[in-house]
Amino acid sequence: MALPFLPGNSPHVHIGKERFHKSQHFNLSSGLPMLVGLEKPGIGGEPLVGQKIRSKYSVYPKGEGSDLPSWIAFDKQALCFEAYFQETVPISELETHRIRKCKIYFYLEDDTIQVVEPKWKNSGIPQGTLIHRHRIPLPPPNDDQFYNILHFNINQDMVLYSRTFTVTNCDSFTKNFLTKLGVRLNEPAMMPDDPYSKHRQQLEGTMNPLRPYERRDTLKQFLDYDHKILRFYCFWDDTENMFGDPRELILHYYLADDTIEIFEVIPPNSGREHVPKFLCRSKVPKRSPVQMKLPGETTDRTVLNMVASKNQGQCFVLDSLNTGAVCEEFYRDSDLTVGGEVNIWGRRVVITDCDQFTKEYYRSKYGIEDFTPVQCKVPPAPKPSNSMPPYNGFGSEEDSLSSCQGLFPKPPRKDFQKFMEKDRCGLNSNVLNFHAKMMTSDPVDKERMFIISFYLSDDSMSMFEWPQRNSGVLGGKFLARRRVRKPGQKLFKSEPFEYFTAQDLYVGASVCVNGINFQLLDADDYTLSYMEQHAEEFPRANTGNILSKLRSIPEGKQSEIRKFLSLSDPTNTGFIPYESFRGLMMGLDCGLSEHEVLVLARCFSECKQPEVDVGFMLAVAQDFLRKKHFEDFPHLAGIFMYHDRQKVGRLSTKEVRTICKAFNLPLPESLREGLLNKFADGDGIDYHAFVAGINWLEHPVSPVNPEDMLKFMVNGRFDAGGSTLKNINYSNLLKDIFSFPSNNSDPATASST
Repeated sequence: MALPFLPGNSPHVHIGKERFHKSQHFNLSSGLPMLVGLEKPGIGGEPLVGQKIRSKYSVYPKGEGSDLPSWIAFDKQALCFEAYFQETVPISELETHRIRKCKIYFYLEDDTIQVVEPKWKNSGIPQGTLIHRHRIPLPPPNDDQFYNILHFNINQDMVLYSRTFTVTNCDSFTKNFLTKLGVRLNEPAMMPDDPYSKHRQQLEGTMNPLRPYERRDTLKQFLDYDHKILRFYCFWDDTENMFGDPRELILHYYLADDTIEIFEVIPPNSGREHVPKFLCRSKVPKRSPVQMKLPGETTDRTVLNMVASKNQGQCFVLDSLNTGAVCEEFYRDSDLTVGGEVNIWGRRVVITDCDQFTKEYYRSKYGIEDFTPVQCKVPPAPKPSNSMPPYNGFGSEEDSLSSCQGLFPKPPRKDFQKFMEKDRCGLNSNVLNFHAKMMTSDPVDKERMFIISFYLSDDSMSMFEWPQRNSGVLGGKFLARRRVRKPGQKLFKSEPFEYFTAQDLYVGASVCVNGINFQLLDADDYTLSYMEQHAEEFPRANTGNILSKLRSIPEGKQSEIRKFLSLSDPTNTGFIPYESFRGLMMGLDCGLSEHEVLVLARCFSECKQPEVDVGFMLAVAQDFLRKKHFEDFPHLAGIFMYHDRQKVGRLSTKEVRTICKAFNLPLPESLREGLLNKFADGDGIDYHAFVAGINWLEHPVSPVNPEDMLKFMVNGRFDAGGSTLKNINYSNLLKDIFSFPSNNSDPATASST
């Protein structure tokens, strides 16, 4: 029983509908408004009752489970059809029509069509794209619709803009696609011939020569092997001929055209004139002819006979079968091997070796692995030794030798790299200073003290003698800076002299300078520190080597050493005086030198630098200024006040140092830096107190000894050596050497153990 047709008993047709607009009468096509007509839909774009709206695009089969749009599913996919159209030619006598072949492309993503005509050489007509890609409307009266995929088939006519195209065939992709779509394809049609194209082919055929020359295509070989050259090292023994000698050759084989060129390696002073090439680049025959052929005698084709005619003149008849052609073999890359022979126009050339590129080429192409060089050259005669003449005694040894090494003497070259590395740089002077004395029995010379300075930049040495009051000997410079030869060498000899090096100088060593023997007693702190930092250059400052010598002591002496150390330290503090330690080490029979004992003591001691009194430093500074006759103290104070912009009576340490250097204050650098450090207080220096302290005119102090001034003149302190080594920590030394702890108990118990 049906419900009455009352409100609420039937579903409303507008439930769920969202669009209620009224459709428009015009649509835009290529920017122009066009009347929709009968295809106008109803309210909300829904078709009216009985209205069928035709689809504007093709209907494509959708894959199972795939619902992609056409512009994604058929992206970069197009159908290709072969077609032609006939074009009438009314103004030509040679042709009445033309058959123009073209291809029609249908793009599946948007139903666009493109027509392209392939270009032919010298066609005389514009070819290429005839119809650009766009949607093409159907011919009237259906010009309101567009071509889609269902309008295409082979062996049918299509009208595209009033021009009839006959589709003859399509490619395999198009056939498969249309077959899957359900389109039944027709049989392919034949493409008619173009009469004018056949006429042009006949004309081009008549233009070809009846007997063409043989074509040799060498372009591929040139493109593959251009700039690729095989290099062989050869040898030609020409000793059989008069004035002949062995010759070295270099053979180049060009892979681009199979040509060979040869260069000769002419050694210097051989007496032969240098020529550009031994053989110019050309093909080399395997069997050289007895007589060279004249130009034009060898040709690619053979002339059979010559016919003379009054009308045509002389004409030549060529042999197309090459019955009389001369076959000549030339050297190829397969004929060149290491150890083989090459006949270069009657000369027997032996291939001895080749370069790496040639080896790789033969290894990859022919599988050759043996490239053993052939020894054909005579070993060169040994060069005569260039004996140096003996030293003549004039100038330095290097200067005298350079005058014998060339026609134009040149100054001897110095080791510039060593000079730059070991030259003075800031506070690093690279100068080794030693305290020495004369080894003589003369009581006067016995008390003379010297400072030996060794410069690492050029291995030179200088000596300075300490002035001593009432000694009868004037102090000062004893030896100017120069290199010092070792004793026991002949003066006039060919071998170079041996000079003292940095490794020959150490504490305890004996140095003979100009026949006078000196013994090195001590070294400054910088010298000892430098030698310890560069232990690989100075074996006597290597702590590892020193400890190795001590570890070689027999076990019997170890207990004696332990007993001696315990007796030297009665209070069991673990420290002994340096003199006792030095006597113990020098008494051991293990080959320790004075310098090695000093290095070992520095390693196991607590060195404290003594403080220098400011009054003593001012006394030394006044003595220096008095001897230099420096009296311009008001001017110096005025410069300090000029740079004091704030008028506070203080300047920074850097500014005071700069002013002193600019004013050329005649004080040693070590003394000046020490005074600046003493007067520095917080953020600056009281320059009034500094000037008043060094003013020897207004504030004189008591004079000092010359020995005290010498400490600042030599820019080094010799009280940093063994004199400051007060106590030695022998407990740590025993742990490092004998691997047992120090003894803090009774000495008798230690000796029994």
